[in-house]
Amino acid sequence: MVLGSLLLGLGSVPAIAAPPVPITVPVSACPSDVEILTGLLLKDLPSYANRVSQQARNRRRTPNPAAYVIVAGRPEFEPLPVSRERYGAPPSGEELKQIFITTLEREYVGTTIVDIQVFHWLFLVQTRQGWQLSMMFSRIGAYPAGKPPSPPEDTSDGIIAGAVKNWLRDCNAGALRSLKR
Repeated sequence: MVLGSLLLGLGSVPAIAAPPVPITVPVSACPSDVEILTGLLLKDLPSYANRVSQQARNRRRTPNPAAYVIVAGRPEFEPLPVSRERYGAPPSGEELKQIFITTLEREYVGTTIVDIQVFHWLFLVQTRQGWQLSMMFSRIGAYPAGKPPSPPEDTSDGIIAGAVKNWLRDCNAGALRSLKR
């Protein structure tokens, strides 16, 4: 990619066009190893999720109780067998990576504190532009464990998915502090 030419000139000396300077930009600054990527994501996910949640509440201007992500962790990488017809094929035949993570969320309802454990099933794909979230499913469980979790539901447009998308955008752009160490 070339940004253009630089024009040089001094007083009455005519401007001379300098040769174009090629600028190389890495396609993605994110780690290509999904386990390393996930470790970095989990460190930042609570703050990203809480920002997405706050922005959504501000847009809705609603007094609904806010859920705050306290911690994200427990990654698992053993994929489940999936039907390409049901879940779709990734673009250009790239391989879908399945990641399972858990978040602990806290909601304040009046004077009551409610802790919720949420199990997330992420489908990531590595494209030429970097890592992308293809889809996501979540199940809500009691914390501490007691009742069985809810059935999985598509949360590809939810708060955690938005946080993952924002984090991947920043990671692909090399804008994360954790990548600069």
